[in-house]
Formats: sequence, structure tokens, C-alpha cells
Amino acid sequence: MNLYDEYTHKPLSRQDFLKRLAVLTGSTAAAMAILPMLESNYAKAATVSSEDLFTEYITYPAISGEMKAYVARPKKEAKYGTVVVIHENRGLNAHIEDVTRRAANAGFLAIAPNALAPLGGTPANEDEARTLFTKLNAEETVKNFINIFTYLKTRKDSNGKFGSVGFCWGGGTSNTLAVSVPELKAAVAFYGRQAAAADVPKINASSQLHYASLDERINAGIAAYEEALKANKINYELHMYEGVNHAFHNDTAGNRYNEAAAKLAWQRTMDFFKKHL
Repeated sequence: MNLYDEYTHKPLSRQDFLKRLAVLTGSTAAAMAILPMLESNYAKAATVSSEDLFTEYITYPAISGEMKAYVARPKKEAKYGTVVVIHENRGLNAHIEDVTRRAANAGFLAIAPNALAPLGGTPANEDEARTLFTKLNAEETVKNFINIFTYLKTRKDSNGKFGSVGFCWGGGTSNTLAVSVPELKAAVAFYGRQAAAADVPKINASSQLHYASLDERINAGIAAYEEALKANKINYELHMYEGVNHAFHNDTAGNRYNEAAAKLAWQRTMDFFKKHL
């Protein structure tokens, strides 16, 4: 699990990853046998149908080029609490579109921007997608996500109350939006990089943080972040899920997915948004 985490976040080349996996497992054959237990399988991505929802793809201005996003909401025309769904370091894919529909199914206007849109969109190959992430301009990418709120203010199906939820890279981005978007009311981060402690005083949003107990890389930043949240009297919840790995919510993520933890964390997220949005 730790090697796969290093592979997906450093990132290691696939060749180096497979060589090291073969050493860990004892042989190339054993490595190839265990690989499907680690890698994502998007054949399992669709859990919520779009048939009973309104869905569309939209565009809005990026700092350079154009941003694209997937939208889902209940079919009934009304004003809905609005949730920005932020993908992992693979771009907008079938799994995150499904998560967006899950939020819509719970009664929200949900919108998932694609950070890779200015670079041509999300490649089908995950290695290529992760490589594209290294080419993103970090400052421009944050601004591209901030711009979604300008776009949302033009939508008649939004009630003007905004939240964000992100996973992995997207969890870190959700924490960044909490310090960058004053009108954000609720920010949820699944195993995401914490915002800098010095930026915590800028947070107006209520925050909900989900962590996996086995995720040493991300968990290393919890103590300082929580201390800053308390010192600045930020309304927050922190949930630690014991015995689970990074990406435990991603039901396409092989053995890293944990159904019990995922369902509990998602229910907490939807309850949090219903309270604040």
C-alpha cells in the first residue's frame, strides 16, 4: 500500500513501481497477481444512474484557456445547496462523476471541475494523467477552482450557499478553497493535504476532515493543523477511520476501498452539507 501511494503521488515511473513491487512480493509473477488489488477499476465506477437526475457538462473561464465541469442535480427545477466536487490526482473521471451524482441524489446541485481541462482534459491512462498534474501551474489551478464560484452565482438552480468536497489531491484543494473563498460555508476533505497553519485565520467555512489511520503521509500534518483550527476557533469536525488506507472512499480503488468507512464518511459529509447549505 505504501509503495502504491508513493507510485501515485511522487509519482514513480510505472517501470520503477513494478520493479519494486516484484522485490516486495518475491517475483514478477506475484507482483502482477497483486497489482489488480491495488489499481483502480473504473468498470465499478457507476453506482448512481443519471436517469433520474439532470446532468450536463459546462465550461467557464480559466486563467489560461477554458475549464470544463460535470454538473448533476435533481430533475426538479429549484434552488439547491451547491457542492463543488474535487477529483484526485487523475483528473475528472468516471468515479468522480459518479460521486457528483451521489451528491445530486442527496438533494444538492453538484459540480465537478476538471483541473486538467486547460491541458486538454483527462487522459484515459492514469499514468499520463498523473504526469499531466506535474505540468499544472499550482497558482493558476487554485484560481481556476476559485472561478467556479463566480460561475455558480449565475446559475438559477443554486441557492447561493456553497460547499466543497475533495479526495486526496482534491481534499487538499478543498482545504485551500476554505482559506481562499470567503463565501464558502462548508469544506470537506477526504485524506487531503492540510492548509498551512498560517493561513487558518482566513477560514470562514465550517470544516469536516476525514482521515485514514494507515495514511502516514497525510496524517503527519494533522497535529499542527488541528492546533491552528482550535487556536483560531474554527468550527470543524475531525474523523479518523481506524485500520483503513488512503483512498478508502474510492470504490474503484481495489483493496484500499473500505465499504464501512466509506459509507459512514459519506453520510457524515451529506449530513454536514445539509446542515450548512
